[in-house]
Amino acid sequence: MYQSAASMFKNKKVLILGFGREGMSTYRFLRNMYPDMHLTIADKNEIKLDDKNVTLICGDSYMDSLNDFDIVMKSPGIAFLDVDIKDGTLVTCQTDLFLKFAPCRKVGITGSKGKTTTSTLIYDMLKEGGFDARLIGNIGVPVLEDINTVAPETIAVIEMSSHQLEFTSRSPHIAVLTNIYPEHLDHYDSFECYVGAKLNIVRNQGKGDTFIYNADQGLDGFFDLSEYPGEAVGVSVNTPDAEKYRDINPHLLGEHNIQNCMFAAEAARRCGVSDEDIMRALKDYEGIEHRMEFFATVKGIKFVNDCIATIPHSVMCAVEALGDVDTLIFGGMDRGLDYSAFEKALEKSNIRNLVCLPDTGHTIGMHMAQNGSEKKIIIAEDMEGAVRVALSVTRPGCTCLLSPAASSYNKYKNFEEKGGHFK
Repeated sequence: MYQSAASMFKNKKVLILGFGREGMSTYRFLRNMYPDMHLTIADKNEIKLDDKNVTLICGDSYMDSLNDFDIVMKSPGIAFLDVDIKDGTLVTCQTDLFLKFAPCRKVGITGSKGKTTTSTLIYDMLKEGGFDARLIGNIGVPVLEDINTVAPETIAVIEMSSHQLEFTSRSPHIAVLTNIYPEHLDHYDSFECYVGAKLNIVRNQGKGDTFIYNADQGLDGFFDLSEYPGEAVGVSVNTPDAEKYRDINPHLLGEHNIQNCMFAAEAARRCGVSDEDIMRALKDYEGIEHRMEFFATVKGIKFVNDCIATIPHSVMCAVEALGDVDTLIFGGMDRGLDYSAFEKALEKSNIRNLVCLPDTGHTIGMHMAQNGSEKKIIIAEDMEGAVRVALSVTRPGCTCLLSPAASSYNKYKNFEEKGGHFK
């Protein structure tokens, strides 16, 4: 791949935008190709790097000079609101390079929710079937990190966020779209822009490619299949085939996980995995940290960490799947989502105690209280207070669930840190 990509960067002014995990990986990738090439790295935070061939741009104005470069390698966490990119400046990313140049088969998975579980299941099925597989992308492994180990027989399973898809011009051979709900609206001008980024996973597919989508949600208003050149496969839990995935594994409870199993099985079959290996991988699945993760019983109360649930739909899926949630701890950074339907769903649920964390939890909890909610609504200022009160109000034999319905960035570095603090 290095040889294929080298001509793209030769004699170009290159900016690495963002120097977190993926930005550092991009730096190493470019340095392997061009040890002496001059690079510029821009990040809002201070950067410490000993490289005489690097110019650093740090601080609040770190994005002011984007149009001074031929190529901008953008990290996924950076929003491009009100950014004017001139002709002559190419904005791209690791995901785009991998899709263009990596010499292997690619399976891409995106969606507002379910993509991590689905990606992991596909990877497990491929490994069970004896395939050389990689699990990379939004799951925490930059796609170019171990690119030198990828061979033509490799199958890359790539979890793709909207941020990673936003500046891609290629699509994977097999594309899985689990669902689309309002999410990350603080990063986009509109919900339509968010959807547009997601659909890059299928937009550039061709004849011989496969698009696996959520038939229960449908594609109306999202994507027109009438001119799609590949094979489109709709997955629905409302079919007899879904029953064989029900209760197959305690880590895969709920209708949403049945659908994740079906997405994964469909993709794995297209790669040549047998039905026997698919079912064996599902039965052996060990779950994912921060996704409906049971981790402790204290005073008879079961504690479940679902901190990866950053939208209301995911929270209610977890509540439905667990079945005995007595106390819900929720709340996080306000990203402009409409929570009115979530409030109604909480009111109709069997949850007795709502423990509300800043910022969205406070807003939702106080609004429900003002409207005469019959729930016990508790305003907590921090995680310690939330857990303390949960221990006092949750009935033994029932579940206390942390499922935020919001991102964690108002108080934490990410959802992993918040979930770890809860545990």
